[in-house]
Amino acid sequence: MITGYLSNAIVKGGVSPVFDTPKDYGLVYEDVTFKAQDGVSLAGWLIKGNQDKIIIQSHYGVQASRSGYTPQGKGMGKMWKENISFLKHVKYLVEQGYSVLMYDFRNHGNSDAGTCPWVTWGPEEHKDVLAAVDYVSKHPDYSQAQIGLLSICMGAASSTYAFGKENGLKNYKNIQAMVAIQPLRYPDFIKALGLNNFIGKRVTKKNNQRTGIDMNAISFMPNVKDISVPTLLVQNSNDEYLNKQSIDEYYEALVVEKEMMWLDLGKKRAAGYDYLTKNPEKILAWFDKHMH
Repeated sequence: MITGYLSNAIVKGGVSPVFDTPKDYGLVYEDVTFKAQDGVSLAGWLIKGNQDKIIIQSHYGVQASRSGYTPQGKGMGKMWKENISFLKHVKYLVEQGYSVLMYDFRNHGNSDAGTCPWVTWGPEEHKDVLAAVDYVSKHPDYSQAQIGLLSICMGAASSTYAFGKENGLKNYKNIQAMVAIQPLRYPDFIKALGLNNFIGKRVTKKNNQRTGIDMNAISFMPNVKDISVPTLLVQNSNDEYLNKQSIDEYYEALVVEKEMMWLDLGKKRAAGYDYLTKNPEKILAWFDKHMH
């Protein structure tokens, strides 16, 4: 029973609703849907600023949707005591002249279940990043726009995988920059949870059976070298799940213009996400530098 519970906490999506709308923030937007290459339908908001530059936001996994995080319905396992509303920093972006595409990953929010009904931490979700970039690139209002990627945790992992694919993100010359916030490898997460033991091995075996992927073996790290745009890497130095060596390796493997931003926040994973919503100018200035 404990194995199934822990596995659900790691790979079962659909636990975080879309809990607000751009209308709540006075933003002009439209509800959009688009399909990934395997036919999975994805739901999102296209929030309208200027048409010459657009940010694509990819949220983190399991406990988030395009809206961000809400503690409502999370029981004892709350990662933060209040809503983390991504529309707060998106409003700032729009005020700076950007349009923004916010979408739900497969198995999250209002998007459809994936061809794999479990969260894989990037191997499947990279298809959604590709679909979002393709959707914007072919949109009549944004086909000439510069694109920035705001990729958060699983979003950063998925974007990294997507750069490494043969027909992946490096083929889109309209992508100008990426902000990667707290990418996390599966083994680092399991170790931080204290599950590098007998129970942990059973949980990983269950996750592998569910996803059809060897979660310990597969990694986005070999694809970091394939990232082809200037990248800002952001990490809370007090993150409870941090393996500093993994973040250092990610940064060292980047072969593009890069910057490392270490944050000194509380000892919570979600502190880094909350920081984004409250201090967007410090992080999102990266896009201003590279998108003109």
